[in-house]
Amino acid sequence: MKSAEGIMKILDAYDLTGSLRDAGELAGCSHHTVKHYVERRAAAGVLDKAAARPQLIDAYLDKVEEWVERSQGKVRADVAHEKLVALGYTGSERTTRRAVAKVKTDYRAGRVRVHRPWVTEPGMWLQYDYGDGPVVDGVKTVLFVA
Repeated sequence: MKSAEGIMKILDAYDLTGSLRDAGELAGCSHHTVKHYVERRAAAGVLDKAAARPQLIDAYLDKVEEWVERSQGKVRADVAHEKLVALGYTGSERTTRRAVAKVKTDYRAGRVRVHRPWVTEPGMWLQYDYGDGPVVDGVKTVLFVA
């Protein structure tokens, strides 16, 4: 995908010339690329979104989410597939693997540890750091900061 500046250059060239091929020459890209971005601008960016298609596993995703939650993200996709087949699922094991991986990723994303820096109260704690300082008259110095 092009940068925002590149897209603006393409669209400006098209607005200036009114021709896909001439705009492509001015912007240094294919006229097909110009057409893509002109159509995308006309559709307000809708062309970039893929159509959502229903899958066989959609009806069973609640069960997969329940198993991932109960197992704390440890359930294996092959075990989940066997359980789904017992429930009447007719899809492939590959689809199950992908769905379980997606659900596990979402599960882990909701449980990420966030680093919160320790902020001290003024006057309660002393923090210090030290490191190599400059060489002064051939003597190495050490800097201490409190």
